Amino acid sequence: MGHKEFPVTQLRTKVLEELKLRNYSQATAHTYIEAIRRYAEYFDVSPQQLGREHIRQYQLHLIQERKLEPKSVMVQMAALRFLYLKVLRRNYSRDDIPLPRTPRRQIPVVLSIDEVRRLIDAAPNLRYRTILMTLYDTGMRRAELCQLRPAHVDKERMMIRIPHGKGGKAREVPLSFQLLEPLRTYYRSLRRRNGWMFPRGQAKRPQDPITDKTVWHACEESTRRAAITKPVHPHTLRHSCATHMLDHGAELPVIQVLLGHEDPRDTMIYLHLSTRKLKSAPSPLEMFDLARPTGQEPAVSGTGLLWRWPTSFAPSPTGSSSAAVPASPGRSIRSCAPSSAAAPLRWAATVTAARSVARTSASLSTPA
Repeated sequence: MGHKEFPVTQLRTKVLEELKLRNYSQATAHTYIEAIRRYAEYFDVSPQQLGREHIRQYQLHLIQERKLEPKSVMVQMAALRFLYLKVLRRNYSRDDIPLPRTPRRQIPVVLSIDEVRRLIDAAPNLRYRTILMTLYDTGMRRAELCQLRPAHVDKERMMIRIPHGKGGKAREVPLSFQLLEPLRTYYRSLRRRNGWMFPRGQAKRPQDPITDKTVWHACEESTRRAAITKPVHPHTLRHSCATHMLDHGAELPVIQVLLGHEDPRDTMIYLHLSTRKLKSAPSPLEMFDLARPTGQEPAVSGTGLLWRWPTSFAPSPTGSSSAAVPASPGRSIRSCAPSSAAAPLRWAATVTAARSVARTSASLSTPA
């Protein structure tokens, strides 16, 4: 029994209806429609006339020829799964439309505080500057920023409401005074207002907000002008916001709520990026003293002499020994005896004092 075929426009309508019945987001609907359109254009025929073997060929095309990342291929295949299983009601198994295995979550790129400042200062206009400040200060996603309205800014409570977050979840984020004034200045500068905080500047669709492309361009242009070599996109500012909050004492559950993460594991990735957490671990080399290599000049604070790599690692001459000196936090103090009798007298005095401290510490730590 053959499958009933619909014209392409009617098929598009049925896909949109099925997406709406299942309460898929507008962004997901747009992604699925585009993926199905590219699939049909590749074979130059309606998807209703295609089957399992065509899906396999197209997936190999995405991987081998277009060289898409596994996550991108997975999105394309998810759209085809939805088309054939939910819309066309084909009796396909999930193995007929396989999803590629994606690698484990990678540690994202984050900017330093100075790089964020340079990025914002390099914005070519007030609109781009306000977009970058809002992304960084609130940790919003770019789609959430595009849907922001002036009514969502609560100046009395100093909060910003995000009514349509990922998965349709609403949340609130704090509004700082450093962001409130730039938002006011930017909104007052608008010649035409249409109910959106960031209205589209094109005359063709004057009632719409800005698109993702505008937010991407704000990041790309400012990154280029700031001479930042790291890859910067809108989500980079979200990662940087969360990392800097964690560095300055915010707790993970609070960051999870502010970012709108449903799974706490999504927030725990920032533990790998927080310099405060990472630097709190002691350095293994500071837990013990190493024997002094021959021919090495020690670097002692305040002497003005720099560390020099030793020319050899021969054993120390007889009679010279290095005593362990207690290390202060964040610094390793190593006692190094002079390599010859011609060494400056101040090195001898320094080593003598260090050995004296070591003997005193040893005697104090010896039980009576």
